[in-house]
Amino acid sequence: MNFEEIVTHIKTNLGENVVLSTDENASPKAIIIPAESLVGLMDFLQKNDQLYFDSLSCITGLDNGPEANTMEVIYNLYSIPFNLHLMVKVELGREKLVIDSLCGLWRTADWQEREVFDLYGIHFNNHPDLRRILMPADWDGFPLRKDYQEQEYYRGIKVEY
Repeated sequence: MNFEEIVTHIKTNLGENVVLSTDENASPKAIIIPAESLVGLMDFLQKNDQLYFDSLSCITGLDNGPEANTMEVIYNLYSIPFNLHLMVKVELGREKLVIDSLCGLWRTADWQEREVFDLYGIHFNNHPDLRRILMPADWDGFPLRKDYQEQEYYRGIKVEY
């Protein structure tokens, strides 16, 4: 199944408004979806016998900058039996950086979501253990955000970059 067939299959089964747009320049090609459709769509992509995206390869965040006032959560999926790749993007407003967790579908989402939370400050609803994973628990801010202000001191020690 090629990218266009995957998009058609999704829209046929879940409705036209599940896919807001596509990005054929992304690698792998991507669909952009509304945040409220995430869990339902991912459940369909994982369990549908024509797609079977059994591997959540990566979850990452992207800060589009304060001027864009948005951030993204990007999911890379792989179907081992069908050798299919798909990227799913969700755009969030900076004022509400909240999205549902996928830990109930893929166990790998646990640490990947924690990393996105730790570095971008995006909250994952229903995550079983959402806490920092790379930075110290008492670190101020989220280092990969474009508006991040580097700390001058951490626990009384000068932080030099």
